[in-house]
Amino acid sequence: MISNKNKNVEQMSDLSKTQIDKLGERLKKDEFTETDLRLLDEYRLSFSEAYRFVLISLGQHLNLELTGRPAKSTPSIIDKLRRESIRLTQIQDIAGCRIVVSDIQAQDNTSLAMKNFFKDVALVDRRIKPSHGYRAVHLVVNHQAKLVEIQIRTALQHLWAELSEKLSDQVDPRLKYGGGDKLFLELLDTHSLLVAKQEEWEVELARTQDAIKEARTKPGVDQQKLEALREQLLTIQGSVESSRTQVLQTMSDVIDLITSRKG
Repeated sequence: MISNKNKNVEQMSDLSKTQIDKLGERLKKDEFTETDLRLLDEYRLSFSEAYRFVLISLGQHLNLELTGRPAKSTPSIIDKLRRESIRLTQIQDIAGCRIVVSDIQAQDNTSLAMKNFFKDVALVDRRIKPSHGYRAVHLVVNHQAKLVEIQIRTALQHLWAELSEKLSDQVDPRLKYGGGDKLFLELLDTHSLLVAKQEEWEVELARTQDAIKEARTKPGVDQQKLEALREQLLTIQGSVESSRTQVLQTMSDVIDLITSRKG
């Protein structure tokens, strides 16, 4: 016997791209019915197999620990359709998951491991071009014509995203996308720049570590140069750790303040 869940997936596969995009147009224009909402639920459900494939791949094959990422809600889908003027079939994060890593080097290593593992994957580096202050690396896996987005964030990037969410939820939803009160936008921008500066320090730290490794492998290693690199490494490590602690504490304090205001 075929379960209702499997029937829904089969029905969804019979829908054409045009039919799905027409559904998106009705959602965008606020002209949808209860039947349309059920159809949207079925569309979300059609991503289940691809989503499970990604979760299993990340957990069992790549040994990566996942954190929760809320499912794409109906209001979020409608808002994205309107805000970005895209079609429903073009939304890449109907299904998705999130990974939070320690720092920029771990983020790069994780991204590379995923790119090498998945056969059909696109990488979007939002550190190069932040979206309204949002910094992260996104990978979009295409599995059997279904897209699943994987967000890879550092601990600092994740905390900034939490700050943005708190302000959007409790002050003004427009803040998340560059609108609303200028004072709060400057607050988000300032902390995003602090995260970016921290990332620069972490990149410099990785380069110095690589330089030391390279110097050690060369015949007739220059001990004086090697010692200078080691001293430089210690200085950068101290700056990185101190900076990370400060930025984490600053953003945590702001989040606590916003949360206490709600109470």
